[in-house]
Amino acid sequence: MNIILLCVGKLKENYLKEACKEYEKRLSAFCRITVEEIEAERLSENPSEAETALALEKEGQRLLKKLPANACVYTLCIEGARKNSKEFALELEKSAIDGFGTAVFIIGSSYGLSEQVKKASNRRLSMSEMTFPHQLARVMLMEQIYRAYTIINNRRYHK
Repeated sequence: MNIILLCVGKLKENYLKEACKEYEKRLSAFCRITVEEIEAERLSENPSEAETALALEKEGQRLLKKLPANACVYTLCIEGARKNSKEFALELEKSAIDGFGTAVFIIGSSYGLSEQVKKASNRRLSMSEMTFPHQLARVMLMEQIYRAYTIINNRRYHK
């Protein structure tokens, strides 16, 4: 299976970049993974709702252009379903069984995703009810995808 992470914005911290590289290396045993960064819109220091909505719309248009055909699209958003690691592994496995050759995971900006991107998704996921640094979401997602593959393949990583 092909896994594509579409992420709004770039990772800035070296320790986060290194963590992502490590999970990319680990995941290469199970799938082909690609990470694409989409340029984030610049916002004023205290953006209005209208300014934020316009930025999300522009980012959303760029994200939608990157979606391949026959992909199972997951959006990470606060209103998404919360799943434990085993449930997530079963869902990822089911996507492959259902004939999706590619799973795309979309991580928006710290302001979220436009409604049109959410509507284009097959599944919505939430990492947690807790708030985490936005850039950490990419590392957490990659770790969970790796964990899912170890569960699917009965590897010892998952406890």
